[in-house]
Amino acid sequence: MRLGVLDVGSNTVHLLVVDAHHGAHPWPAHSEKVVLRLAEQIGPDGALTDVGADGLVKAVSMARAAADGLEADDLLAFATSAVRDATNAGEVLARVRDESGVRLEVLSGADEARMTFLAVRRWFGWSAGRLLVMDIGGGSLELAAGIDEGPDVAVSLPLGAGRLSRERLKVDAAGIVPPPAEAVEELREYVDAQLDPVVEQLTEVGWERPVATSKTFRTLARLAGAAPSGAGLWARRSLTRTGLRQVLGFIRHIPPAQLPELEGVSAQRAHQLLAGAVVAEAVMRRLDVDSLDICPWALREGVILRRLDQLAPM
Repeated sequence: MRLGVLDVGSNTVHLLVVDAHHGAHPWPAHSEKVVLRLAEQIGPDGALTDVGADGLVKAVSMARAAADGLEADDLLAFATSAVRDATNAGEVLARVRDESGVRLEVLSGADEARMTFLAVRRWFGWSAGRLLVMDIGGGSLELAAGIDEGPDVAVSLPLGAGRLSRERLKVDAAGIVPPPAEAVEELREYVDAQLDPVVEQLTEVGWERPVATSKTFRTLARLAGAAPSGAGLWARRSLTRTGLRQVLGFIRHIPPAQLPELEGVSAQRAHQLLAGAVVAEAVMRRLDVDSLDICPWALREGVILRRLDQLAPM
């Protein structure tokens, strides 16, 4: 069957269409995204602005038209932290439903962690043993650990790269100077404090294989020497704590506007990279992870796999 999955995230609205059935590898048939930066469209009152809502309705409508044009049998549409945290989320969701015909499911942070964990488990298989999974999004950080397809611990923290860039480092997309050293140090202390309650939970579960997903981790791994995207889906990619510290050491001195000059850094997310690196370093340090593997599957694939499991014959 052909499934479409529509991911309304803090940075982008991403449509992925795959051909798949239960027990088979989901093969991508089409992918398209629109950069909306919804998290940056949250006003002082905590509500998504009219401009942000207008852009969301338009992007979702276009994605539905594309999925229909590709004859998708079903469209799985979900929203994460940007919509979840908006004080007018109910109103925005109703407008999206009425104007585009798409009903967005708002995922909790814990559900994000669980479905990302499922995708990583299916990618690496049972031979990976106990998994530790880390995912840095635009609005939140998800962490999960366990031995089964569902994690024993799944948590979400407000440590997304976009959120921290905006609220803590005061960086915008046009940043022409790097954040001051004092701001970076204060961010590190803040991230450490946020991690305090979950470090013991995760350590008690334990793991044999630490894994990271997300565009932030993939970019950091590329800067640390991992294979480029052109090497293909199956190329093994990893990130060491030493390599990450070296990356963090030089990007903190580069103006955000110049980061896209580095290979593997996208212009749309460059201003979020430093905050993402601070979070990644803190998580690896606090959990004593020396090296982790990069998984190409994440939340979208987890949503697809969950739906295929639901459709499996009894």
